Amino acid sequence: MRKPATPGYEHKPGVILQAHMDMVCEKNNDTVHDFDNDPIHTYIDGDFIKAQGTTLGADNGIGMALMLAAITSPTLKHPALECLFTVDEETGLTGAFRLQDGCLQGKQLINLDSEDDGQVFIGCAGGIDTTATFTYESVAAPAGYEYIKVNISRLLGGHSGSDIHRGRACANKLAARFIWAEMKKFPVALASINGGNLRNAIAYEADFTIGVPAAHKHELVADVNKFIADVEFEYKGIEPNMTFAIESAEAPATVIDEKTAKNLIYALYCAPHGAITMNPDIEGLTQTSTNLASVKMKEGNTIVVTTSQRSMIESCKHDIARQVESVFTLAGAVATHGDGYPAWPANVDSNILKVAIKAYEELYNITPLVTAIHAGLECALFRAKYENLDMVSFGPTLRGVHSPDERLEISTVDKFWKLLIEVLKELK
Repeated sequence: MRKPATPGYEHKPGVILQAHMDMVCEKNNDTVHDFDNDPIHTYIDGDFIKAQGTTLGADNGIGMALMLAAITSPTLKHPALECLFTVDEETGLTGAFRLQDGCLQGKQLINLDSEDDGQVFIGCAGGIDTTATFTYESVAAPAGYEYIKVNISRLLGGHSGSDIHRGRACANKLAARFIWAEMKKFPVALASINGGNLRNAIAYEADFTIGVPAAHKHELVADVNKFIADVEFEYKGIEPNMTFAIESAEAPATVIDEKTAKNLIYALYCAPHGAITMNPDIEGLTQTSTNLASVKMKEGNTIVVTTSQRSMIESCKHDIARQVESVFTLAGAVATHGDGYPAWPANVDSNILKVAIKAYEELYNITPLVTAIHAGLECALFRAKYENLDMVSFGPTLRGVHSPDERLEISTVDKFWKLLIEVLKELK
């Protein structure tokens, strides 16, 4: 979508506004919702807009809303304007990857997909996914065993980039930790294990079913209760809503063969997860991280483990991906890497950055924080195809992104809009 420059702005370099159309579709286990057909049920809680039991879609619906407002406004002053809507950002930056050379005419780009008012972003991490596939044998469940099912839920989860340094619990790591400890004590039969959903979300739910010889059932239950107490204490103040549900389960006809079960659990337990290093130049910014995103039992007697690695440095991105690959390869899985995407290197001498800083100062009497984000922004791919494109990213305040706790701070939306108006007016 394009809009001609307003009078007096015809000779200024064109500007591109960009946001992505898709959202992360996550819901609580106890929420009945069909993302293909059901509307998002929103409500106001103080200064936040939220959704009932699902993700909100403010990432990046709010960016698209401002683009539509800008391109339809009869009063806005701006250079020649382009609105670039991309698809499938959350599932691999597909739209940005497939943007053709020569499609864009503007020389400056404003990405509207950031999540912190008062901050202007000038760089982002690159990323790569690593997938490990275990193939197991379904063997007859051992006689004389009794089983329990454990469900871990209501963890905060969050974005695997921007929230990975916050020390939140990973449901997959908790599940593996408990099962590993029980395997050291008893001959454990692993009937099922599933956790997490998307590569770019910290796993906030997981469940597993295990069995032990009947004589040890009471000890197994006692161990679960002790584990819960330990974990709740460890994450006190971090995971206020952490929930464990324990119930007896019927003995299954088959379980995962002992060798594969042990290899899987040992690999999950020792696989790296979380922030690996912090950026030495920007306080609080993660440099390199990895996310143990999901564990899924699939057809064909396979268990697929999905991880996501990020780094501001290309060599470090590949290094942590190889570490993850090594862990799962040693455990007998087949590990593969995705194509990945590059980082967006920061440019502190950017013209559009200077305009954004000045505009924010004049509007709100405070200098915005100039920083980078530990997440994949489509800007990195735009710059790979248009190396002279001058870019910044800013947005309103969002919290709990990629989880059912996602929320948008309403008061920052007005600030977001006013900042965009001012930047467009002052661009040169």
